[in-house]
Amino acid sequence: MKPILVRLPEGMPERIDALVGKNKRADFIRKAVEAELDRREKGKPEAADK
Repeated sequence: MKPILVRLPEGMPERIDALVGKNKRADFIRKAVEAELDRREKGKPEAADK
């Protein structure tokens, strides 16, 4: 895995922590990003073969 810096709006880390716990914050963010990528990729037409 590659670490990256992500800036979140004030209060969002605390909201995440309240739901999943501080020690599971990174896992929650990874899963949320993966789900959003999957959702957007499914709505995207297939790329033409090159």
